[in-house]
Amino acid sequence: MRVAPPSTAIVPLDQECVALAEIELCGELIIAASAAEGERLSPDRIDEVLRVAGAAAGGVDGEC
Repeated sequence: MRVAPPSTAIVPLDQECVALAEIELCGELIIAASAAEGERLSPDRIDEVLRVAGAAAGGVDGEC
């Protein structure tokens, strides 16, 4: 049996899933921003990239 050293932080699985989802969404925002013609993304485009409307309707897919 391997035991993590005391100085190593152990992250619960649900926190790890949340962190991975946040990283994925940030990546999607970066891709959308780099493809945008203007200087900034509009609030509507940000909502579209982050699938905000789908989350309100319960349409978010989660792998964890």
